Amino acid sequence: MLEDLTSEELVCLNIDAKDWEDAIRKAAGVLLKNGKIKPSYIEAIIETVKESGPYIVITKHVALPHARSEAGALKSAIGIATLKQPVAFGNRENDPVKYLFCLSARDSDSHISALADLMALLERKDFYELLDHTTEAFEVIQYIKNLQKEG
Repeated sequence: MLEDLTSEELVCLNIDAKDWEDAIRKAAGVLLKNGKIKPSYIEAIIETVKESGPYIVITKHVALPHARSEAGALKSAIGIATLKQPVAFGNRENDPVKYLFCLSARDSDSHISALADLMALLERKDFYELLDHTTEAFEVIQYIKNLQKEG
């Protein structure tokens, strides 16, 4: 479940980012700070986007930065970040990005149910409204927990 892979410590709201690379570094920085990834993981995300394009932009205004587990994933986790000002990732259909959900997957399957929960969350307009207006990580986590109790 999503609530098992994220926490208040992994939520970073209203980040100032000058470009997509800066956005990834800052959004994934909470995973690094909390011992979920190694610095090499962030570099791997950026290199993969440079090589493969902005495939991590999965829907309007949303990016799911991630890399292969062997690039430096220490524990499975999802960091949640919002940007003060949206930035372009080079994805014509879904730019600019304002919301980043940084995934660290320790193996190939422990995060699958959490990703399914995240996809359901991304269908909810009220979730985006919360992300746009709150300044409290607690409120984001509480929303996720309440939603999962309902589900």
